[in-house]
Amino acid sequence: MSSGCSNYISRRGFLKWTGASSLALAVGGGGAFARALARDKNAIQEVGRKYKYSICDMCFNKCGVIARVEDGIVKKLDPNPQFIKSRGMLCAKGNAGIRQLYDPDRLKYPLLRKGDRGEGRWQRLSWDEALDLAAQKLKEIGEKYTRCGTVFMAGSDIQSRFVHRFAEVYGSYNILTHEGNCLLSRNRAFVDTFGEVPHPDVRNCKYIIMAGANRFESLVTPDSIDLMEAMRDGCKLVVLDPRHTKTAALAHEWYPIRPGTDMAFFLAITHVLINEGIYDKKFVEEKTFGFNELSQHVKQYTPEWAEKECEIPATHIRRIARELAAAAPAAMVYPGRRSSDYENSTQIRRSFAIVNALLGNWDRPGGLLASPKIPIGNISYDAPFYDDNPEDRADMGRSQLMFEEEGAFKHMRDAILEQRPYPIKGFFTYKINPVQTGANRNKTLKMISKLEFMITVDIQMTDTAWMADLVLPAPSYLERKDPVSVCKAPPSCVCAVYRDPVVKPLYDTKPVFWIVKELASRLELGEFFDFSIDDMRSAQLKAFPQAMKGIKEKGFYNIRTDKAYGLYDDKPFRTLSKKIELFSKRYESKGIDPLPVYKPPRKVPPGKFRIVVGKNAYFTHCSTQNNILLHELMPENELWIHPASASKLRLKQGDLVEVSSPAGKGKLRVRVTAETRQDTVYMDSGFGVISKGLTNIYGKGACIADILEDYCDRISGNMAMHETIVEVRKI
Repeated sequence: MSSGCSNYISRRGFLKWTGASSLALAVGGGGAFARALARDKNAIQEVGRKYKYSICDMCFNKCGVIARVEDGIVKKLDPNPQFIKSRGMLCAKGNAGIRQLYDPDRLKYPLLRKGDRGEGRWQRLSWDEALDLAAQKLKEIGEKYTRCGTVFMAGSDIQSRFVHRFAEVYGSYNILTHEGNCLLSRNRAFVDTFGEVPHPDVRNCKYIIMAGANRFESLVTPDSIDLMEAMRDGCKLVVLDPRHTKTAALAHEWYPIRPGTDMAFFLAITHVLINEGIYDKKFVEEKTFGFNELSQHVKQYTPEWAEKECEIPATHIRRIARELAAAAPAAMVYPGRRSSDYENSTQIRRSFAIVNALLGNWDRPGGLLASPKIPIGNISYDAPFYDDNPEDRADMGRSQLMFEEEGAFKHMRDAILEQRPYPIKGFFTYKINPVQTGANRNKTLKMISKLEFMITVDIQMTDTAWMADLVLPAPSYLERKDPVSVCKAPPSCVCAVYRDPVVKPLYDTKPVFWIVKELASRLELGEFFDFSIDDMRSAQLKAFPQAMKGIKEKGFYNIRTDKAYGLYDDKPFRTLSKKIELFSKRYESKGIDPLPVYKPPRKVPPGKFRIVVGKNAYFTHCSTQNNILLHELMPENELWIHPASASKLRLKQGDLVEVSSPAGKGKLRVRVTAETRQDTVYMDSGFGVISKGLTNIYGKGACIADILEDYCDRISGNMAMHETIVEVRKI
């Protein structure tokens, strides 16, 4: 008997979106809090109402925003109706950006830890005191452990480039990004197949398979909006997901696939496409490498075999393959976004890429599009060379094909804990919260305990800031001046944007550009930051003399490209074979399976569950749960569990349970629902915080990072979030 909800569920109503209207009402009026600010001595008094352009920073999407400012107070945030990438819309998180600005929990001035880590005792410092101390500690660690003795980790932000620049001129090549817990497996798979990461042309697509992607909750602009429009025009959506997400609820077909078996499904799709000769023969012959090897390889992977693995009927697999082929090239397996699932996630995503190649959808309307090359400039520099530095990053060699520019948080954490290949004693984080986002929180806390000095720059007292030695407050995006960023969403949008402050800073906060510039000056590295944000903008937009005016007038500047399709008509692919590699020559040379080889996931023992991670539309990773407007929509997280499984454990709605794994445990209440498989449980991230500086969510729910074990993808080093088996016990 299947442990899923059912083998197939058709379209049904969209759920839980009534909260969005109440949010709009809550934001629109400004309320007593804004009126109180107008009387505050820190408030900026301006006469009359102004409308100011900005770019939202409540997630990575960079949607267009117009701030309504009255007497120096932001009263409302509206979408920029002309901004193509976000289709003139703004989500609940974007609307709640006003509360990020006026959040009483914001960090307001530099803080130095007094007492033990996590004790919550702080001393207020001036900026000169804080920066003098930070520079002194960075110098001491550099002299004692080499410049690579400090790790720099920055989140998804326009100013993160300055953290990277500072790390390089300081002398450390131990630089991490948020993608080590997010995108690396997907990126690795598509780069190694197509030579680059594609943009899906969702709006013009006629048939989409989404495996794990949840575009109607985990919002990506313009894909989330375009998917709805495409479906209205007849595009068929098939969702594979162990949870019945909002996307699954609106899909034409939903399959609660057995976790870890996506590759089995797509290898069977490949089998049907090749066996029935319904792939794009001309495209495959001209543009791909390794078809004969692939053809032989997938003979074993029949739909009947796949049915036993993924619990999707063979007849449905054959039908879906035929429907895909009939809709091609305006058909796709959606590349997804978060890809940190399993130890073989890169190979799973390679199976996605291979099906797309067989459909011949590359560089065609409704398929996968190449990224247009935009000549955005920079202020160049040559980082100094430090003779005593080690030869390489501390996390090198721990995975087979790690992106050096991204690193791997799991491997870096292990290197710090082991003090191998060399000691690391400093940590600088900006707008990222690894204590909440990195699987196995106990290990992250142990890693921090090994450090001699940790600096965190953020807007709120995150769990990571709570454990730091020095906390430096950053402004909200509405108070900040940023360099240019390019937004790419082919075929409809390639544009340049930047931010100017819409109000003056409320508190004694400083942007990270100013912080690293000051640190560089104190460390005799000032020549590498001898420029302003305006200087950077001018260098970036040198090739587009009208851009500055356009951004000021509309909030963005559309960059015209020659064409959206056909970029690869006469262009070789950036792979070893110069073609789309169905059979990877690079993998073969590295001793990696050159074709995806299916390996079944670990079995879930009776009475236990596989825990999966995911997103909802209210929160951005672990960063917005304390925002009161969003917190009202979800005050705490719950454990999703199937009614049959709940019955066996004698659980009813709202019961308190303990969820445990070899990594750790947490306590939260259960949500008994048929919207998950019987062998699978789910909980939202961002709760169970240890920081008492997050007053709305402290003591609420459980932290999934406490429970997840720290497996990782063998090829990319991406944290593998779906490998943990848990036990659920009623309290």
